[in-house]
Amino acid sequence: MKFVVLAVLVAGVYGCGQPTFPPVVTRVVGGKDARPHSWPWQISLQYNWGGEWRHTCGGTLISEKWALTAAHCISSGTKYRVAMGKHNLKLKEKGAVFMGTANITVHEKWNPSLIHNDIALIKLESAVTFSDTIMAACLPKAGFILPHDEPCYITGWGRISTGGPTADILQQALLPVVDHATCTKPDWWGSLVKDTMVCAGGDGVVSGCHGDSGGPLNWRNADRAWEVHGIVSFGSGRSCNFPKKPTVFTQVSSYIDWINSKMMTY
Repeated sequence: MKFVVLAVLVAGVYGCGQPTFPPVVTRVVGGKDARPHSWPWQISLQYNWGGEWRHTCGGTLISEKWALTAAHCISSGTKYRVAMGKHNLKLKEKGAVFMGTANITVHEKWNPSLIHNDIALIKLESAVTFSDTIMAACLPKAGFILPHDEPCYITGWGRISTGGPTADILQQALLPVVDHATCTKPDWWGSLVKDTMVCAGGDGVVSGCHGDSGGPLNWRNADRAWEVHGIVSFGSGRSCNFPKKPTVFTQVSSYIDWINSKMMTY
């Protein structure tokens, strides 16, 4: 019964992972402006600074009332809001929705020193109405592991280069999956990467960067629906595009039971 209820919550009228305006995806390496509203589950997590709302992290809408982000994006005592249906953060856009949070749940075993369990759930203050520009991504099956070199896409408003400006327009980039055996090699990430994480990229050309934290690693399943398989967790501190240092994501499929239990509790 719980599974049925959750499925209804996530799917809604629009279904999950089926954007009205499909993204333009290719195997061409390099970040680029996303097609407007082609990743309608992408959120901007924003904090209030002196009366001004500022983007701090990305996130993924997974139902009308819930979104995923990274635990390291959340600071105790900070007031947050969630921006949905956005493409250009600097412009007023028709259909965009800004909503406060009712509750933010950081994983109980979040370890900032080891960057373990870097996941948090955001409950919106009220249910958002899905539209052509706002809808949920699908969740993967528990325990599902993406194969090596599987094409995935990172999306976010992070810095467009090391030390460069943050993006105003939502960016997307192809990041092929790097399997656990490769990512844990000594000259890659070694023992820092655990089996609850997924690596993607590492070619030294494109990666996640500061401001992309908390955002999704998007993968299109056999039914052509998009699933969120990762939450941007960490990368190389020396450079946003460093060879053999792929972006590391919290692997969503490792936390499906945790997500379901929290969604049923709050």
